[in-house]
Amino acid sequence: MSNAIDCAYSIEGNGPPLFLIHGIGAARNTWAKAMPVLTPHFTVITYDLRGHGASPMPDGEFGLDELVADLEALRADLGIEQAHFAGHSLGGMIGPAYARAYPDRVLSLGLLSTAAFRTEDDSAKVFGVVKAMEDKGIPNILPTLTDRWFTDDFIASNGDVVERRLKQVIETDADVFLNVFRIYAGTEMAPWLHEVTAPSLVLTGENDGGCNPRLNREIDAALPNSELVILPGYKHSLLLEAGDLVAQHIVDFVGRL
Repeated sequence: MSNAIDCAYSIEGNGPPLFLIHGIGAARNTWAKAMPVLTPHFTVITYDLRGHGASPMPDGEFGLDELVADLEALRADLGIEQAHFAGHSLGGMIGPAYARAYPDRVLSLGLLSTAAFRTEDDSAKVFGVVKAMEDKGIPNILPTLTDRWFTDDFIASNGDVVERRLKQVIETDADVFLNVFRIYAGTEMAPWLHEVTAPSLVLTGENDGGCNPRLNREIDAALPNSELVILPGYKHSLLLEAGDLVAQHIVDFVGRL
């Protein structure tokens, strides 16, 4: 796989393998709150997307196919034949795209806080965020992202977590951050989601603006074998606010298979 990058990864826990795929401008530590719930049940593989965390920088622009190739290269390197996969936000697009390309490798999928079936207005809004970042600089758009990502109560009581998340975004290479945000904004899974036959958990927050329940109900309806969970009150940063709750839903879902 000549276009794949060897991504930095960690392995913890015991049980069937579970790959966790983070979102834009994050890293594998985004799963920290979920890990104590997951590791008794799974051998959990977390990794940093190309250009994120400790993974190597990409050589120029890349797309969803390259992110899928990176995941397949990691699976192959680890010698894992089949696994469960769960991804948040952009990771919730990488997972299904991987399952479409490598269906025999996937035991189940978690599509967490992700989007498909966007209307023209939905797409215009998310591309508007990209354009604002390009025009004004990523740091100047962070207040908008903070409000989209976190609930007011969490911002008030966990300012340190919010600050660390914003620092992580700023420390991500700007070209990489904009590249992955464009992938997230431009990916539309609607034409092919029905091809993804793996049992799938579709989960989002009730008040997630960009990955809202309306879109997730359509994702659930399109997938041949899925369950839908809407977590009351939460916005986009489910893993930082309620990673333990998300993890328990994954454990319960896989336990029913």
